[in-house]
Amino acid sequence: MNDLLVWIDNNIMWGPVMIVFLLGTHIYLTFKTGFIQKRVFKGIRESLRNEDSKKGDLSVFGSLMTALSSTIGTGNIIGVGTAIAIGGPGSVFWTWIGGIFGIATKYAESFIAVKYRRKEADGSYLGGAMTAFEHLGMPVWGKVFAWCCALGAFGIGCSSQSKAISDVISVNYHVSSVLVAFVVCALTALVVFGGVKAIANVCEKLVPFMSIVYVLGCLVILVLNIAYLPQTIAVILSAAFTKRAALGGFIGTTLMAAARAGIARGLFSNEAGMGSAPQATAASKANNAVKPALVGSTGVFWDTVVVCLMTGLVLVSSIIKNDSISCILADGSVISGSGLVSACFSQIPFLGKPLLTFGILTFAYSTILGWSYYGENCIRYLLGEKSIKIYRVMWIVVIFIGAIISEGAVWTLADILNAAMCIPNVIAVLLLREAIAKDTKYYLYEDHLEDSDPELA
Repeated sequence: MNDLLVWIDNNIMWGPVMIVFLLGTHIYLTFKTGFIQKRVFKGIRESLRNEDSKKGDLSVFGSLMTALSSTIGTGNIIGVGTAIAIGGPGSVFWTWIGGIFGIATKYAESFIAVKYRRKEADGSYLGGAMTAFEHLGMPVWGKVFAWCCALGAFGIGCSSQSKAISDVISVNYHVSSVLVAFVVCALTALVVFGGVKAIANVCEKLVPFMSIVYVLGCLVILVLNIAYLPQTIAVILSAAFTKRAALGGFIGTTLMAAARAGIARGLFSNEAGMGSAPQATAASKANNAVKPALVGSTGVFWDTVVVCLMTGLVLVSSIIKNDSISCILADGSVISGSGLVSACFSQIPFLGKPLLTFGILTFAYSTILGWSYYGENCIRYLLGEKSIKIYRVMWIVVIFIGAIISEGAVWTLADILNAAMCIPNVIAVLLLREAIAKDTKYYLYEDHLEDSDPELA
């Protein structure tokens, strides 16, 4: 079964067509939005301001932290390690480039999530590709997206995250994976059964703290590896564009292998194009769709341009520095992402092991919380309010299962479900591209960012 999943993943869901489709959308929307990336720092400033609108469930900062809780996850650590293990050091470059251009797609999908959101009977707000398709008169496509998200959440946001927590604790501290699974289930249940506001309250405190601690830790490691940084950067850039033979602990790779690994793992991390995080943005208190979309797009900057880059530099410099670390195992097979990350961080005295443990525990737990909201949002859209409690129970059960099954199956299935979500979501964004461009020009580039949109729910 795992071999079949790998074949589907490599040849269908994440073949050259999907890479061109996704990266091409990123580039197209970059031009369509007037290079929205140049306004990323304005988006960061806006995220720290209080929104006076009464339309919405969460502050713009709260919605951003909820979105970041799902995007800053194990993809930033183990995902980057997996990309380097199977795609070589050049995959770091492609992860970063995919993130830069992905800011435009995250902005566009966040825009349509807010612009076409709807107010539910209980007063909460629901938005995403499913409500955008309703506006387009294509509700069947909305249901396709919602099912992909509701089911895909169990892979990217649940089982793979609990597996990462289980691995780092059981391997480094010799604790039973079953015991770890029980503890993670209990801590998750305490929050997710409280709904989106409870999730947001935890994320507002946890996400900034964990991100700052992890980035500072990586910077300390890079200072320790500073003599190898010029070589690290040179290896990453050269491997991104050329065929590379197995050398110095890295496997032999081609340009396509590096691009596929980098873009696929980058998507797993920043979710640009998937339409997941915009569901949190849709709950923002907002007067128009442009401001929360601009704030939401900064999530890709923090997630990929900053955190993934830090991890990539730490891993590649550590492999170059330490001859004992290799992507190729003694039997000729490729090391797992978690194995490579553990090998690299364990070589760093005092700081390495605690930082890795802290990063994976906090990043994975926050992702479990954020994705639980996206999944139940979609299941509520499909089956109604009564289905939420059942979905939450299923979420807790899958956390337990994920912690004790094969890592390879978890990551491969997550890759497939990620791609499945992208297709309907990107179609919705492209069909609404003119509305995105029109409102962006008026509210952002013509300085009407504080104005109210009379069409906004």
